[in-house]
Amino acid sequence: MNTILIPESKPISTNVRSPTASTSKLVRWLLGIAGIAVAMSLPLVAVASVEGSLIAVQAKLVGTILPLAAICGLVVAGFSFVAGHPQARSHLTLAIMGAVIGFGAESIVALIRSLIQ
Repeated sequence: MNTILIPESKPISTNVRSPTASTSKLVRWLLGIAGIAVAMSLPLVAVASVEGSLIAVQAKLVGTILPLAAICGLVVAGFSFVAGHPQARSHLTLAIMGAVIGFGAESIVALIRSLIQ
């Protein structure tokens, strides 16, 4: 009969930290930092007005995003024309209309504002 020898196991130390304990400490620390950041920014939020925020969004949209989208549309329409796409003419027409709206958006907004006031 064969005998299998099993080595004796050593007792596990009880003062080993589990990974979840350090993770929860990190999460509590990050939440504390986030809370401090929110508390520090509350006076800025209280002073900000909705109108000022909307004007900033409008300026970013009209001044940056719409012209960039118009340029991208013109480039894509140009590539479709060069590649010989059957609807390239309509792509170019729509891209030119989009460019007129994109680059003229600031003037269009000013016109609508003057009509309202």
